[in-house]
Amino acid sequence: MPHLFEPDEHPAEQPDDQTPTTARIARVDRGVVDLLSKSGRSRATISSTLANAAATDPERQPCVGDFVRIRHLDDGRTLVDDVLPRRTAITRASVSPGSSHRQVLAANIDLVAVAEPFDAAPNLSRVERLLALAWDSGATPVVVATKTDRAGDFLAPWLRDVVAAAPGVVVARTSARDQDVDELATLMTPGVTMAIIGPSGVGKSSLVNTLAGSEVMATQAIRADRRGRHTTVHRELHVLPDGSVVIDTPGLRTLGLADTESLEQVFSDLEALAAACRFSDCGHQTEPECAVLSAIDAGVLDERRLRSWRKLQREADYQARRRDARLRGVEAARVRALSKSHRHRGRP
Repeated sequence: MPHLFEPDEHPAEQPDDQTPTTARIARVDRGVVDLLSKSGRSRATISSTLANAAATDPERQPCVGDFVRIRHLDDGRTLVDDVLPRRTAITRASVSPGSSHRQVLAANIDLVAVAEPFDAAPNLSRVERLLALAWDSGATPVVVATKTDRAGDFLAPWLRDVVAAAPGVVVARTSARDQDVDELATLMTPGVTMAIIGPSGVGKSSLVNTLAGSEVMATQAIRADRRGRHTTVHRELHVLPDGSVVIDTPGLRTLGLADTESLEQVFSDLEALAAACRFSDCGHQTEPECAVLSAIDAGVLDERRLRSWRKLQREADYQARRRDARLRGVEAARVRALSKSHRHRGRP
């Protein structure tokens, strides 16, 4: 069973040390974190060394779900000295102008729940985008259909569309109003960590409260224009009564894909068809004997899937180019600094 508060492998503690040297981050607040360990919940400050390292490499910034190495000071304070290697991580590409780094949203998770609320029609493009993020994390994706209590006879066709957009992924029906989370709860075994992602107003906080059996997250009513309210403003880890763990996240307004590898899993149906195309580099545009276009003509594949694949592929390729350019710039700066240091010391 995965550990709740300690990684599977961590540095051995000294025999005379009665305090834990590792803990898990439950919440991050501007340089201060909430920690969970065998000793309970506590507060700690991120050390200056780690903060400086994270300023250079944002992926080293501690995040919810991280296992960290901690140090207790004589004055009673606790410092977070280092982030231990992440087993899995939900990572999105930065969408800030002039920036090309990745932002880690949650770490060491086993399941990524993509929350999609019942409405007149599911937002399939959004589901596909979030599934790409989920597959890229290294964890197991699951689509969670929320607010199904208001679906009625429309639930079956709605679910059929979602299932078609999420090949190979479990789709679990839930209703916080009816306290119905059985399909999702079967996946939440003791020691398993699940992160819930999705836009605001899809019912993530209500879902967490239902799983927890109490109100651990504040909730708000949906706006009159049916757009979501940003109830959750931070990511937070909660231990459920059965020993499983859930991480609630703020609504994602923007989402940049970090790479293209996950798209092969999101669009596995399209990839399987593409393998039968006449040309191995077929762009599925006007090429002869294109199996993808033939499947669309035959009604086997929805043309919307192809349009979505093209859009996400372009975005991921763009982010990859930006990241490669940044890494080249960082390496060039390192070489220049090293060369300058050698000159100052009189070396050739």
